[in-house]
Amino acid sequence: MQTTNRHISQSPQSDPSLIPDVSPDNTVIFRGDGEPKTPSMMLQRLAEFDQEFTLEADSYSLGGNLEQLEKKCAEMLGKEAAVFMPTGTLANHLAIRKLCGVKPRAIVQEQSHLYKDSGDCATRLSNINLIPLAKECPYFTLEALKTAVEQSESGRVINPVGTVMIESPVRRQFGKIMPFDEMKAVTDYCRDKQIRTHLDGARLYMMSGATGIPPADYAALFDTVYVSLYKYFGAPFGAVLAGTAEFTEGLYHDRRMFGGGLASANFAAALALQGIDGFEARFNRAMAHATALFNKINALEGIKVEPFEHGSNIFPLKLGSSIDSKCFVKTLEAHAVAVSSPDGDHDRRIMLTVNPTVLRQDIPDLFCAFERAIQESQR
Repeated sequence: MQTTNRHISQSPQSDPSLIPDVSPDNTVIFRGDGEPKTPSMMLQRLAEFDQEFTLEADSYSLGGNLEQLEKKCAEMLGKEAAVFMPTGTLANHLAIRKLCGVKPRAIVQEQSHLYKDSGDCATRLSNINLIPLAKECPYFTLEALKTAVEQSESGRVINPVGTVMIESPVRRQFGKIMPFDEMKAVTDYCRDKQIRTHLDGARLYMMSGATGIPPADYAALFDTVYVSLYKYFGAPFGAVLAGTAEFTEGLYHDRRMFGGGLASANFAAALALQGIDGFEARFNRAMAHATALFNKINALEGIKVEPFEHGSNIFPLKLGSSIDSKCFVKTLEAHAVAVSSPDGDHDRRIMLTVNPTVLRQDIPDLFCAFERAIQESQR
């Protein structure tokens, strides 16, 4: 029996033949957190930035547009200061390196980028022992953290925890997040125990768009926070690490020591400044637009879009057994809607990642595209 979302009013089925012709600029791309970047597009945007604001050179990642970017990011994250980093890996590494100080033990999620995808850099280069919690889960609980801290403090040789790092959303867990209340409980406990805290907020704005909690409110819970510049702000590379003025003072020396003092990074800074402008509002509109679309799609037979528990901007789309998934993807592409192929372990499931490109088409047009895809991919 067909079920409909209670928020959707009943209306006659639309005529898929009425889908208007769309140009590549109108393609909705349910992949990635931001709009796609090409070299020619970035060159055009740099020219536009230079004409409107002027490109100002930096010297080894100091001054110029880079300094403007650092001040802007510190302000929007509610921190005293911020420092540009060429990569998020370096941002996370330098954050826990400095926060740990003389207590070189840090608690992280087992699924975190720092633990899984950074080549043990914190251990091999900074002698920091990482303690992974929440195996194959998006986050750990306060109770799990307390147990780990107590074990560190009660051994024959006391080895206290210096830092707790939380990644949220978690890429390896389909963008699932740590709930705000749990995050606050964890950071409050750490503050009472004089344990420093760092937020790997590479996709912080995705989490904020999903929960409605401002990015600065998340950042306020932590001593330091890292945000990516290239995942959705439009820069070709880069990150910012924000914290107190005392924490960031002289941090560029550590950046250079680890090979991150780029001779020039003002192009990345300019593109990020341009992309940051109005992004939060655009992404919030995109999430609302996509949610309304998914509710409407769920009135169709053979398709279901359901959010993950504690999810952010990634939504699993499940296809019925009567639908040819490859044909479904190709039909959507013909109507300027790009989605990923079904994931390897689930040939009936497609991950839809919401980003601002969803605003390129109206909901009725997007609904028609999905409706046509279902009709044309029936086995």
